[in-house]
Amino acid sequence: MTQKKVANATMFDLKTGLSKEEKTKQRHLSDMTKMFYDVEALREKIDGGEDSLVYEYYELDLPKTEGDIQYGTSIVYPGTVNGEYYMTKGHFHNILETGEVYFCLSGEGYMLMENPEGEWEVEELIPGRAVQVPPRYAHRSINTGKEPLVTFFAFRADAGHDYGAIETKGYRKLVVEKDGKPEIIDNPKWQQ
Repeated sequence: MTQKKVANATMFDLKTGLSKEEKTKQRHLSDMTKMFYDVEALREKIDGGEDSLVYEYYELDLPKTEGDIQYGTSIVYPGTVNGEYYMTKGHFHNILETGEVYFCLSGEGYMLMENPEGEWEVEELIPGRAVQVPPRYAHRSINTGKEPLVTFFAFRADAGHDYGAIETKGYRKLVVEKDGKPEIIDNPKWQQ
């Protein structure tokens, strides 16, 4: 009798979050044109030849069925666009009642969360800290440090991702650098 392989396993570097076994999806400044508040400053960077890698993440070839778990790492690089820190696009889940867990491996930053009604919360990400994103909350990782922000994440495998709502509406709050420190401010473009 042959044993059937039923589990998946992936090696990740605990400092960089990268895997020699898998390939990342990458997001450069040019992929983030609807995400940063100051679109003009973003376009100037891109038109000036700066199309920096903002973040990368793993979308592993795992079963996307009910009862399974998707997991991977996300690496957000340091930088700003006119003071607004580099971040992930952020997303809701297609199955809105889905929570997600992020465990910070290295770096520092914030997890910005917001539900469809506009209620928001920010949690600090530092090495060793886990943040549970509640069901119904869009979420975005933001790097406020000088090193890459590396997190490990896990969520319901069939939940999917909805980036469109964030591209259209944005988040109620922005995390920007003021006097060398992160500050949470209202997003002037945000609409309920």
